Amino acid sequence: MSSPRRLLGEPDGVHLVLMLALTFTTGIVDAVGYLGLDRVFTANMTGNVVILGMALAGGDGLPVLGPTLALVGFALGAALGGRLLRGRPSRWNERSTLAFGTTGVVATTLGVCAAVAVPVEHTVWAFVITVLLAVAMGLQAASARKIGVKDVTTVVVTSTLTGLAADSRLGGGGSENWPRRLLAVVLILAGAAVGALLLRGGGQHGVGIGMVVAGVLSLAVAVTGHRLRVRETRG
Repeated sequence: MSSPRRLLGEPDGVHLVLMLALTFTTGIVDAVGYLGLDRVFTANMTGNVVILGMALAGGDGLPVLGPTLALVGFALGAALGGRLLRGRPSRWNERSTLAFGTTGVVATTLGVCAAVAVPVEHTVWAFVITVLLAVAMGLQAASARKIGVKDVTTVVVTSTLTGLAADSRLGGGGSENWPRRLLAVVLILAGAAVGALLLRGGGQHGVGIGMVVAGVLSLAVAVTGHRLRVRETRG
């Protein structure tokens, strides 16, 4: 374990790896939302705010209801995560397992349901998926924030990319923590690419397949984090 920790520049390498894995799933989820649910991000709220602003200003064909519902759902999920983890230590704990496990269960269940009943843009079912998936991602974001792995929020990489560039040799810095910052950017990019490929290859069931893949990976993270915590406690 010591070698990967040195490579990634993080004292607690386990938390870092788990948060990076969730960053990858975020790319999948946002690709599914944007390409399969009428240009809606269910994790990247900056994108929704920009889309909503342009739509309200009369941008041609831009959605209003979808981004609005996603924003509300994400905020609700983040609030639930904050309340769930209030007073808990800034490390993986039993409620972290519950939070990340819930995110995985919601995404997987929605994926299975979407594969059976394919969501169509501008329908109630598509909006229900948007809201519930956004709630799950808000819960994930709040839980990741509590764990507090620097530069890896799991849902956005703008601040991470800013740090990567500003602290680089070109920016006059010492290139601190560049491997994990770069990995966060690459993984959300890779996740989005995988999500797009799943949508293309899965046909009308692509939205559901993408959510199932993201959900199963999130569940794997939850189980891994829980097992490692139990091992630390017993040790």
